[in-house]
Amino acid sequence: MYDLEKYLKKIDDVIQKGPYSDNWHSLSSYKVPEWYQAAKFGIFIHWGVFSVPAFANEWYPRNMYIKDSPEYKHHIETYGRHTDFGYKDLVPMFKAERFEPKEWAELFSASGAKYVVPVAEHHDGFQMYKSEISQWNAYEKGPKRDVLGELKNSCGELGIEFGASSHRAEHWFFMGGGKDFDSDIKEPLNRGDLYWPSMPSAELHDIYSEPKPTEEYLQDWLVRTCELVDSYRPKIVYFDWWIQHQAFKPYIKKFAAYYYNRAREWGSETVINYKHDSFMFGTAVPDVERGQFAARKPFFWQTDTAVALNSWCHTENNTYRRAEELVCDLVDIVSKNGCLLLNIGPRADGSIPEEDKNILLDIGKWLKINGEAIYGSKLWRRSAEGPTEIPEGQFTDSIKKNFTSQDIRFTTANGYLYATVLKHSDNGEYLVTALDTRDASHRDNFHGIVNNVTVLGTDKKPAWERRSDGLYVKTDYKNGDYPIVFKIEID
Repeated sequence: MYDLEKYLKKIDDVIQKGPYSDNWHSLSSYKVPEWYQAAKFGIFIHWGVFSVPAFANEWYPRNMYIKDSPEYKHHIETYGRHTDFGYKDLVPMFKAERFEPKEWAELFSASGAKYVVPVAEHHDGFQMYKSEISQWNAYEKGPKRDVLGELKNSCGELGIEFGASSHRAEHWFFMGGGKDFDSDIKEPLNRGDLYWPSMPSAELHDIYSEPKPTEEYLQDWLVRTCELVDSYRPKIVYFDWWIQHQAFKPYIKKFAAYYYNRAREWGSETVINYKHDSFMFGTAVPDVERGQFAARKPFFWQTDTAVALNSWCHTENNTYRRAEELVCDLVDIVSKNGCLLLNIGPRADGSIPEEDKNILLDIGKWLKINGEAIYGSKLWRRSAEGPTEIPEGQFTDSIKKNFTSQDIRFTTANGYLYATVLKHSDNGEYLVTALDTRDASHRDNFHGIVNNVTVLGTDKKPAWERRSDGLYVKTDYKNGDYPIVFKIEID
């Protein structure tokens, strides 16, 4: 067992010596790094022991211990009763025999992603990296490989920034159902055990719910997360929900101060992603799960979503989204001062399904042609025009957005204005109303000069003219159902 008190003292020492203290006043001096704001597009990876059953979703380890749930019934039918074969018995089946980190990194590079955030520890408590905290990690069990370290090295060789996500907070209650009937989850459970602590869960979005995490659990959470930082120096640490519970507040401040101070020591610029209001606004980067904002924001933000609508991990029945839809989301998010973290789910053996691969490669093909409107781009005077409303908030990615040729998103980069049309028109005619010639002396209208218009992806020049109702453009260029980008030279 690792020395908890020794590591906690180390954490306090780093905080005491560094520029950041563990309070919101000090942490509010944090600045979002330029590299991250320029990157715009990253890959999220949900892969772990839950990939072995590949049933329902990544909450299999929780739901298999909830009596009469589909996962409970599936588990008994497939593996046997919980007393004889529990979640821990899936670990030896997680072999990752086809895991090739170099191939993964090459795929991510081809997708156009600039950063990668694999799940380092999910709610199930199995660490996907070498750790002194618990023997239940991928280096000692299952694959018996430092999965996180190998992938970081391969991504680094291709210039892809590397992060890691922690979903450990929810482990407090995640396996608690196993105590409600005769299963392999039994007391005594001790720190370091896979199933520890398996506590009862209350209303999951109640930030004051009881029983609240104990000091020992919170200290273990802090040390686990700081060990992850020290061992792998991730440029991003992504936190899933439930760290907004009031019990975590002192500990997330400690973590942020430790992480930011460590980054300063290493000469690195780092990012924390958070959901809800777990962190004080301005001390880290907010994330919207499976959704986005309807309007542009003055602060930088992130959407995390997945190639599959039904699950974050691989299952045999994933419902996939179309690459064209995801590109439209990317364009919309970037125009509103955000970035997109897109998840894939590898199989238990480490192979990436063809559906996931093809989606990433198709996104990469679009970005190779149109990336100048995305990477390093900034806000324009307005972000969007068009009739289609964007549903706002979490878990809205399943709502179909029927974009039209009037739906246009704006970005600026490299001295140009980019107007991205989210769907081509059948007759090749477009009208960018934001660039009309209406009087701007008393209204917030554009009053500059349009010198030239080109279309990314074709050398053929479009016909265009500036009119009272907008910038009229006509081109016969179409790119299937993918967005079309007008590159506009203005003075």
